[in-house]
Amino acid sequence: MKVKILLLTGAAIFASSLKVSAQRVDKLYTMSGIGFSFPVGETNDFLTPKFSTALGLNLGLGNGGLFLYPKVSLHSFGFNQITPDAGFTYNLEKGKSTTYLLNMALGYRKIVEKWAFYGFAGAGGGFILTPQSAVNSANSQVTLSNKTNTLGIAEGGAGIEYNIGGANLFIEASYMYGFSKIQNRVFSAVPIMVGIKPNLSKLLSKL
Repeated sequence: MKVKILLLTGAAIFASSLKVSAQRVDKLYTMSGIGFSFPVGETNDFLTPKFSTALGLNLGLGNGGLFLYPKVSLHSFGFNQITPDAGFTYNLEKGKSTTYLLNMALGYRKIVEKWAFYGFAGAGGGFILTPQSAVNSANSQVTLSNKTNTLGIAEGGAGIEYNIGGANLFIEASYMYGFSKIQNRVFSAVPIMVGIKPNLSKLLSKL
């Protein structure tokens, strides 16, 4: 008799835990991350990694694990010019370059208890600012300015999340490839971000 009671109690607890897991809603997250973007390939010739940030959304599609992932990447790089831009004579070293890139991706998330694993792929574009220096020898003056480089990109990556209740902590790595050249070289980088994704699913259900 005691064995039956224990079995029934265990079954009830298990069913209750399944019900709680089923009630977990993952339809809308905001995403905020910090980290570094590491230049790879030819990009290593003129860029070095500095502090970077990313902002985005995870919007669930349907009842499965698919989600839409728009993201803005604000990566900062050290810049060492290889060849002067048109109309300029001197190369600039130890400058700073910044990206303003928007990527729209489709992702898939698999939830395992408090953990979630996801991957995504998409494309977008924006621009990268690179510094220029004009030297006026007569006045002994150097004038700094920025060149705006427009760039189309493709980006794919993966991440891991850990649920802490109303939000997920995450770490994410991706590969970003540019379809235009900067300094006559192909732009490519590997951003690595850590951060938090607050769960706004309840707010979405009220709209």
